[in-house]
Amino acid sequence: MPETNGTQLTEEEIKSFGPLAKSLEERRAAGPKVTTAYPSGPPQGMQAYLGPSMFQPHRARQAIRDAHEKKIPPLIGFYAGLSSIPLMRYMAPFGFDVVWIDWEHTSCNVETMTSLVHDAIFMSQGKTIPFVRVPGHDHAAIGFALDAGASIVIPQLETVEEAKHVMSSSKFGTKNRGTRSAPPFRLIPTLTDQGYDGARDVWQNWNDQAAVMVQIESLAGINNLDAILTECPDIDVVWLGALDCRISMNLPANFGMGSEPEWLEAKEKFYATLKKHNKPLAGFCFAPGDALTEAAQEHSMILHGADVTKLLELQQELASAREAVKGVVKQ
Repeated sequence: MPETNGTQLTEEEIKSFGPLAKSLEERRAAGPKVTTAYPSGPPQGMQAYLGPSMFQPHRARQAIRDAHEKKIPPLIGFYAGLSSIPLMRYMAPFGFDVVWIDWEHTSCNVETMTSLVHDAIFMSQGKTIPFVRVPGHDHAAIGFALDAGASIVIPQLETVEEAKHVMSSSKFGTKNRGTRSAPPFRLIPTLTDQGYDGARDVWQNWNDQAAVMVQIESLAGINNLDAILTECPDIDVVWLGALDCRISMNLPANFGMGSEPEWLEAKEKFYATLKKHNKPLAGFCFAPGDALTEAAQEHSMILHGADVTKLLELQQELASAREAVKGVVKQ
């Protein structure tokens, strides 16, 4: 494929690519276009961090850094644990800053994941940034999620070697130690493939748009975190997977909570390492009020709701309903 970054094609290239090359040349000559699928009016929420097209990722890296530096409040997110397209379409207009799409722990195929990402972006009119938790560290899975226009969450990161692999899989170009393949027809030439900064091509800009979050979910990961962040400074945000971490340490799961000395020591080391590297922190906080205000002091991204927890409330509602109607039974 000929490049679409404005470079003039040679006569030989035009002959080689035939009508396609001629079409691209004609498009360039007509000047840049702006996609009509774009919100109008003052930006709301994460609309301020949209790329040149909603087919591209948000400038999520900048949004997280701005939240970390207290230029904006922490990003408030919603955990989509059921991979349900109808639920995503219902929730998208709410305007959460972030939606976490859990591809790791649901029976979700590539097509469903891609639809969830697109629905989150387009049906929120750009107000919501989708983050996809990919299933493991697979190069292809990372590419699928990024190609869809999402930022990504890497689970169970433990070693420098793993970190280098996933960061390489998420970046274009050797300057970024990248091995990611550019999707030739994910974007439409001259219509949705403009570079954000107007100077570099879309793929170079994309490196600076989509964010990479890593989850540290074991004691080994905590012990190696300093080296991981030293060797891979482009990691954007870190999450302590407390539930898996406690299980890996042979402690009771207890929803990721506990006061055992070894657990408190591990957490202290994790937070000290993040502070050393000045890295943003993400995590859950389902509690309202003061607890949420306190979490906002340290977190740049907070997941504050989930489809699964809201559905769990139906269990209590059912119990209350049964209690309310049981008196009508005649003895």
